Amino acid sequence: MNVLPTSPLPVTEQAVSGEAIASEEAPADWGALSALPGNPMMWVLILSELVVFGAFFASFAFARALHPAAFNASQAHLDRLLGGVNTMVLLTSGLAAALAVRARADGKIRSCRLWLGGAALGGFAFMAVKLVEYADKASQGIGIETDTFFTLFYLMTGFHFLHVALGIVFLGVVAWRCSLENVETGTAFWHMVDLIWVLLYPLVYLIR
Repeated sequence: MNVLPTSPLPVTEQAVSGEAIASEEAPADWGALSALPGNPMMWVLILSELVVFGAFFASFAFARALHPAAFNASQAHLDRLLGGVNTMVLLTSGLAAALAVRARADGKIRSCRLWLGGAALGGFAFMAVKLVEYADKASQGIGIETDTFFTLFYLMTGFHFLHVALGIVFLGVVAWRCSLENVETGTAFWHMVDLIWVLLYPLVYLIR
């Protein structure tokens, strides 16, 4: 009985099959972003948000240089204590987020979720203090149209407030889908929120 030898795939088909397998197995190349923890798409978002806030900070610094006396007078209406409290709240919340990543890396999912919950509670506390501050300004008749200082103040702090709210949502999602990559991704955004406030607080509240 003659056995027909199995004919190999043509060279072109072998090449196509090899390319298909390679494309399925090879991860997307994000360049330097691939080395960062979490999903690289989150880092694209973080970098774009930092650019936006950088433009806000540059605009604030430029406007203050043009009108230093007016900015100093308006700045005197801010409550530095409340701003300082919020700084400590966010820094503590950022520590909780970092501990959540460590717990998840050690396989302690319950501890990770508890730390994420603590970080989210810090975010809620920050928002509550900020709302108290906004209410105080409203009682003094100070609003977004009062002057250039308060226009920029409300735009920057309000935009940051929205990022805190979005960060809490991210923390909730990654606590539910609690893989290490998800936790690293969500906490990376949270650390960006911390960083922005650490820069915003002295620029707006302290520096004269």
